[in-house]
Amino acid sequence: MTITITAFERSPDRGRGLARDMRVRWALEEVGQPYDVRLLSFKAMKEPAHLALQPFGQIPTYEEDDLALFESGAIVFHIAERHAGLLPDNANARARAITWMFAAVSTMEPPIVDREVAKLLEGDETWYERRLPFVEERIRNRLNELSCRLGDADWVDGEFNAGDLLMVSVLLRLKGSGILDEYPNLSAYVARGEARPAYKRAFDAQLAVFTAASVG
Repeated sequence: MTITITAFERSPDRGRGLARDMRVRWALEEVGQPYDVRLLSFKAMKEPAHLALQPFGQIPTYEEDDLALFESGAIVFHIAERHAGLLPDNANARARAITWMFAAVSTMEPPIVDREVAKLLEGDETWYERRLPFVEERIRNRLNELSCRLGDADWVDGEFNAGDLLMVSVLLRLKGSGILDEYPNLSAYVARGEARPAYKRAFDAQLAVFTAASVG
């Protein structure tokens, strides 16, 4: 049975590749697995049929045979475990790659998303101007730590793996903010991820959805 994932019918990221289905698309492209995409409106995301797959009414979801998954990190982990190419064969290296997957979504992503929420929803609040610098300081603290760990290496632990895929996906959310530009090695790290053929195929597929929705 073909893998089916869900994605925004009209993505709020306006085709920039930031919606979390992009991570799943990228992982599937890296391991060479075909997939179908079921596009959902915001209304459909809150209806019973989708809530049965994703109890929080978000995207993406992943369906294959009788298996249904949600949460982009868990889906990428499943893909990496089931198909060769995203996790090392060596047991210790594999464990470290999984650690970096968790670090990306649990340590790096929360303050970055917090900044996005603040700018999108809290800009009119009287305390916004005082709060934003504290949010951005949290991000810089994490970026400092990651930058020191990465050093001049191409990837966080040996060869490219699922940890890098998720970490690059998270850091891409800072593009255009100017914050990532303060860390040349992290900017180069993200650029290496974007240069991967599998990333480009996934990005083009997601962009095509936004372009079609815009024309329609």
